[in-house]
Amino acid sequence: MHLLIPAAGSGRRMGSDRNKLLLSLLGKPLLAWTLEVAEASDYITWIGIMGQPIDFPDFEEILANVSLTKPVKLIQGGATRQESVYNGLQALPATAERVLIHDGARCLATPDLFNRCAEELFRFPGLIAAIPVKDTIKITDDTGLVQDTPDRSHLWAAQTPQGFEVKLLKDCHAKGRQWGWEVTDDAALFEKCDLSVQIVPGEETNLKVTTPMDLAIAEFILKQRVS
Repeated sequence: MHLLIPAAGSGRRMGSDRNKLLLSLLGKPLLAWTLEVAEASDYITWIGIMGQPIDFPDFEEILANVSLTKPVKLIQGGATRQESVYNGLQALPATAERVLIHDGARCLATPDLFNRCAEELFRFPGLIAAIPVKDTIKITDDTGLVQDTPDRSHLWAAQTPQGFEVKLLKDCHAKGRQWGWEVTDDAALFEKCDLSVQIVPGEETNLKVTTPMDLAIAEFILKQRVS
């Protein structure tokens, strides 16, 4: 199973002037935690990291300090996550049939979640890890006036990993570029192409580290795991 890690973002919402994946969490960069999970997965055999060339020396230092047995390729990312994943897909080995895509900032995912997503990808052409929405969701107009309250029993909060058959996802990305579709995850491209996406139960602790508060919560969760 091949894995792509989008890691080309900035630390703007973190209040940092550097890639947030280089920030330290319990003495290790966020990216190091994500890579260790990929290493521990039973199914991952190849890892591609999409980033900006300015960060590649730091990524190489992280790789030198993480004991990985699986090959890793650094791939130039794009201006958006969508562009980065497109570049990653083009850099996959020609033999790649299925791919998991996991945000580098979701450094608390467990090897078990990776394994379950990989196993399900042999049954479904597309899938996402997700958890049920607990809060009541409101839909508003541009002024903030509530227009609707959807039934939350059918609402899921999308996470990663997301997994797809490589050929199908490449086709979806090509159509996205042709038609100018702008989406925030690869499952949305699958949906636009009328392809089915299966939910795989995610993990409550699989948060995306985006803000300083997220970083503090991630530190708390990791301390609980190692205690």
